[in-house]
Amino acid sequence: MRFAGRHGVHDWEQTTTQAFEVDVELVRDLRPAGETDDLESTIDYGAVYRAVRPIVEARSFKLLEAIAEAISDDLLARFDVIELVVRIRKPEVKLDGPLDYAGVEITRRRSEPERPPRGVA
Repeated sequence: MRFAGRHGVHDWEQTTTQAFEVDVELVRDLRPAGETDDLESTIDYGAVYRAVRPIVEARSFKLLEAIAEAISDDLLARFDVIELVVRIRKPEVKLDGPLDYAGVEITRRRSEPERPPRGVA
């Protein structure tokens, strides 16, 4: 996904729009969707896009890591996934030499629900 956002540690980055690229990998059992051919049995890519876009375009972060965490938290709350990977790339980053982009990648898993203590009642 490609978005325009205002992210970075420098003041000018908080006011000047730059390009940001976001990859999201969502892990879940796809067998039900494959067997039923039903969108309700999987994740709607459009819904993922609509969830990520305001995080990148309407909010402002200093660090790419913070953008990735915000996306991760939101997607884990919205969608029934076991795990996800979020990659953020900033292709227009200005450093002291040539490069294609600066980027980060994080992997997050849904936390297991707490189990009640075992014992004799």
